[in-house]
Amino acid sequence: MKSATSNTLPEQPPNSVTGGLDWARDDHAVSVVDARGREICRHTVEHSAAGLVELVDVLIGAGVGEVAIERPDGPIIDALLDAGLTVVVISPNQVKNLRGRYGSAGNKDDRFDAFVLADTLRTDRARLRPLTPDGPATVALRRVCRARKDLVSHSVGLANQLRAHLRNVFPGAVGLFAEIDSPVSLAFLARFDTQDRADWLTPVRLGKWLASVGYSGRTDPTVLHAHLTGAPRGAVADHGATQAHITHALTAVLNTLVEQIKALSDRISAQLAAHADQHIFTNLPRSGRVRAARLLAEIGDSRHANPWAADLYNRARARGHDHAHAVRILARAWLFVIWHCWQDGVAHDPAKHGALQRLLNHDQHVAA
Repeated sequence: MKSATSNTLPEQPPNSVTGGLDWARDDHAVSVVDARGREICRHTVEHSAAGLVELVDVLIGAGVGEVAIERPDGPIIDALLDAGLTVVVISPNQVKNLRGRYGSAGNKDDRFDAFVLADTLRTDRARLRPLTPDGPATVALRRVCRARKDLVSHSVGLANQLRAHLRNVFPGAVGLFAEIDSPVSLAFLARFDTQDRADWLTPVRLGKWLASVGYSGRTDPTVLHAHLTGAPRGAVADHGATQAHITHALTAVLNTLVEQIKALSDRISAQLAAHADQHIFTNLPRSGRVRAARLLAEIGDSRHANPWAADLYNRARARGHDHAHAVRILARAWLFVIWHCWQDGVAHDPAKHGALQRLLNHDQHVAA
């Protein structure tokens, strides 16, 4: 994967044309505009290996050297960069606001958005920056972190489904342990999947079973047994046995998700340990391995792609700090931004990032 050699765009685009690409799940819309903002090419390609080859051929055939797009990663970005094209990322929120320039601030239209992207790349060059991809180690770490996050999201949904099911057919199992998807809770539901089987338990029998599965909780078996007997009665006899099939199905899938989340967590820890910047993020207070990895992966090599981050890093280096110290300064600054977004309950908006906008305005003034 090729990296941009400069953090700024030239005053004029190569061959006086710019490209815009609006990606979708099945196909991608391409627009090319000339120096006067006239659309000279409009094309659609499929999202396939052949389609990406066609995409590059169309752009290069039209003389395009720069392409604006709404996302910073994926096979499309790889294909564009491998072809030697400069990629500029303009966020979906920015594109939504930019539609008003052209009298279309309403519904999204992929073909029209491709034109908006291409023309914005022509007119707003001073405030745009070429994409510099993160290093392979950061990209790999980001992907495994996002995969784990997706599995956690699935497990939360499935745990809620299991909890709702049990409230109807076996209420005593709900709230028995701290988490419905904990190893001891899933083991309990595998052994005592109905009200009838739970009725066999006494405080002594429950205590022996907990010891057999290595229960490490501090709740006394007598208290847990009281929870079981104090809850509303669940389904029994044939009805209870029928409902147990649903319990088995849900717990089986949940077990698999828990195992795979653990496997990905181990993979994240290993990849984080091998990353050159891991010490910067693991030393943050209460970061933990997974949280540190997610911070590193999502902040990534941000100093290359964000002019504010690049300026902050470069000024730190100019003061004599080494790379690790400069990146720690940048990480603290990003955490400050993240904290304020969290406190205010808003997403990060580059247009409201004062330091970034001051820097961009200064660059635009110098360019003028």
